[in-house]
Amino acid sequence: MPKDESEAREAVLKEVEEKGVKFIEMQFSDILGTVKSVAIPSSKLERALAEGIFIDGSSILGYATIDESDMRAQPIPSSFQIYPWTHGTNMKTARLLCQIYDHCGNRFKGDPRWVLEKMVEKANAKGLEYFVGPEFEFFLFNLDANGEPITKPSDAAGYFDLLELDRGEEVRKEITLKLDEIGFDTEASHHEVAPGQHEIGMRYNKALTVADRIMTFKLAVKTIAKQHGFYASFMPKPMFGCNGSGMHVHQSLASEDKNLFDDPSDKFGLSKEAYYYLGGLLAHAPEMSAILNSQVNSYKRLVPGYEAPCYISWANMNRSALIRVPAGRGMKTRVEIRNPDPAGNPYLQFAVMLAAGLDGIEKKIEPPGPMERDIFHMSPEERIQNGITSLPANLGDALEIMSKSDLMKETLGSHIFGHYLKIKNDDWDSYRTYVTDWEIMNSLKRL
Repeated sequence: MPKDESEAREAVLKEVEEKGVKFIEMQFSDILGTVKSVAIPSSKLERALAEGIFIDGSSILGYATIDESDMRAQPIPSSFQIYPWTHGTNMKTARLLCQIYDHCGNRFKGDPRWVLEKMVEKANAKGLEYFVGPEFEFFLFNLDANGEPITKPSDAAGYFDLLELDRGEEVRKEITLKLDEIGFDTEASHHEVAPGQHEIGMRYNKALTVADRIMTFKLAVKTIAKQHGFYASFMPKPMFGCNGSGMHVHQSLASEDKNLFDDPSDKFGLSKEAYYYLGGLLAHAPEMSAILNSQVNSYKRLVPGYEAPCYISWANMNRSALIRVPAGRGMKTRVEIRNPDPAGNPYLQFAVMLAAGLDGIEKKIEPPGPMERDIFHMSPEERIQNGITSLPANLGDALEIMSKSDLMKETLGSHIFGHYLKIKNDDWDSYRTYVTDWEIMNSLKRL
């Protein structure tokens, strides 16, 4: 995409005309990461590129009240993508991601993309570029006679299983192909541990680029699954007794085309900055939890025995640790944080992780030594002796810790910080007062 804004707009208009695009989805995100969209016919695109489109912010979760609702979604020309799953139809559709402006023409502080933009700019001002590479896990479920999803997985396979080509595998492979058609450069895909569970990894890229791609990634997964008669779910823990779905995030900082985390002279091949960054992630793990694990259901995944971390530690090989330093050095040196899940808002998730890591570097937060033992099988006394603490046990605890965090408030901004806590505390209050089937089954006849 040409750098000059007018040239970029002209390039988009030319591609739309040449490729017969009929509709443009003008997309943005609400505070929880749900994709919002206004579809316009291609005949209205030139005006939209120049002026944006007006939206009612009071109708978007976490945006604004009814008396301050007039907002403008300004498309980003470089984000133009044609959806490959609409090829061959008379409704070929493309998307443009948007930045949100308030009624005074200022960037709206409740736009989650703005939060990540701000953190990336802070890193850039220090001469740093923030790179991430997420691994997405999701489930494919069957539908009932009414077309509603049920928790009956699409297959009975397990980790890395290679079966005869079934419908679930076809879906995963088609998703990979379609994403690569629009330049998302998926790394690999495979069947995960649980029945009907799959993983697709995204190649390393700049954080803002990856967060933008995640918005379309989720839509692609759900759309293609539906075309094959399945329902794709990013719910962290949809089935009892099975592994849940995570979004492990590999991340690093680069400075002048050099991986800032790499140091061949170190015992583990890590630089001082890498250790400090890692220290920041560990130190701020509890207060980030409500963003990285945003659902009540998220904390059903973060329990011992299902390969999801619940203890705050780091390691090189040990996958029970919260943070792992995978093999590969030089430009491949990175840290992998394993508690985020795919149900959250990637703009906010990447922003708080970067904020925690930069705080670690600024304050020179030294992490403890790596813990290469299986933490799940340690006794509570052993964990205390080794200085290993736990992530919050539920969303309510996580929100309480987040509410006291100056770093989270500064990173998210007061608008999103306050609205997010209100929305998610309402979720938690609704859940904690709900009488579940488990309670009825175990208590009604006994008490």
